[in-house]
Amino acid sequence: MDTIVFDIETKNFFTDPEVGWNNYEALKISVVGVYSYAQDKYLVFDENEIEKLGELLRGAERLVGFSMNRYDVPVLQAHFLALPVTRDIDLWKMERSDLLDEIEMGTGKRISLSRLAEVNLGEAKKSSGAEAIVMYKEGRIEDLKRYCLEDVRITKELYDLYRKQGYLMVPDRDTGELSRVGYSLSDNQGSLF
Repeated sequence: MDTIVFDIETKNFFTDPEVGWNNYEALKISVVGVYSYAQDKYLVFDENEIEKLGELLRGAERLVGFSMNRYDVPVLQAHFLALPVTRDIDLWKMERSDLLDEIEMGTGKRISLSRLAEVNLGEAKKSSGAEAIVMYKEGRIEDLKRYCLEDVRITKELYDLYRKQGYLMVPDRDTGELSRVGYSLSDNQGSLF
C-alpha cells in the first residue's frame, strides 16, 4: 500500500460570488500534485485527469497533506462523487495525516505552510494559493503545476522530518518563540506514522 502526499489547486475559491463559503461542490480543480512513496516520484494531474488520480489513490493506505481535512479532501471527494468511475473512493475512510490539524491540536493555533517550512526546512514558499488561481486564469498552467508540486515537496519534507526526529519546531504567531511539537495520535484523523 502507498502513502500519498497531495495538494490541490482550484480555479476559484469560497470568496468568489458564485461559490459561497463551504460550498466544496462549486470549487473547480485546476491541478492536483502528488508524491507517491511507493513509486518514489512526483506526479501532477490536471482537471481532466481526475479518474487517473482516482486510480492512484485506490492503492493508497495513507494520505498526507497540509490543511487537507479542511480543504483538499472535501473538494476532491466532491469531484470523485461526481464521476461514476471514482464514486466508490471515500477519502474520509482512508488514514490521513494532516500536518496543520496536528499542529493545531498540539498548540491550539494555526500556522502557514510557508512559516512552518521556513522554521523547519530553512525555506519559505515563493507563492500563495491566491496566486495559484491567478496563474490558472492567466493560462500559466506549467507555472501552476510547478507551484502545486512545490507545496507537495515542502509538505513531504516536513512529514519526513517529523517521522525522523519525532517533532516539528513551531513558532508562536505573536512572539515568534519556537516550541517543539510532537504528536502521538493513533486514530484515523491523525497519527503522522
